[in-house]
Amino acid sequence: MVWTRFVCSRLSAGLLGFVLLLCSPSPIRAEWYVAAQLGANFADPLRNVRGSGTLAGLDAPNFNLKTSPAFGGKLGVFPGHGLFGIELDVSHSTPHIKNLDDVPGTHLSVTNIGAHVVLRYPGVTWQPYIGGGPALLVARLGRSSTTESDTQVSVGGNVLVGIRAFVTPKVALFTEYKYTDSTFRFGGAFGPVGGFDATYRAHQLFVGLSYHF
Repeated sequence: MVWTRFVCSRLSAGLLGFVLLLCSPSPIRAEWYVAAQLGANFADPLRNVRGSGTLAGLDAPNFNLKTSPAFGGKLGVFPGHGLFGIELDVSHSTPHIKNLDDVPGTHLSVTNIGAHVVLRYPGVTWQPYIGGGPALLVARLGRSSTTESDTQVSVGGNVLVGIRAFVTPKVALFTEYKYTDSTFRFGGAFGPVGGFDATYRAHQLFVGLSYHF
């Protein structure tokens, strides 16, 4: 709980700093960019599935998740046109829970809101980069014959690596791999009986287009 509060406070501070920088009246010598991205989300099974509420202490098998499309956008800045930048990255995917024997699957959607620090090689045409930072994951569980509709917000982390190729001085194509790690807590998944916690890990591949100004 202490660690969760610490990460939430760091994420909030980072997002606040980003907003203040965005609203600064004189973003001198700063390279800003916006980007759109489209790709696929390859989620690992939900692991370490444990009951919560009155189901606390009970374990369940892993829940296999489906590969799904993913899409999103970015807003970022490199102060001084330098090596280090910060970005707000939002992506959305639908890694639905698969059938478990005769138990039907359940719809699941995940919105990933990340605040990243990015390190790049500032080449004129090619710009490899790496980055990462904390993330808020908003996961929505659908209603089914065995589950109730439930929404949870958890703290996690993203790590990413990619490369940009500038096709004009201001427009670049990019491809990116992003890894996400978090714990989902669906406390109301089974109604008044309780819910479950599980470890969520996903691998995402994106291609996108960015505009720099």
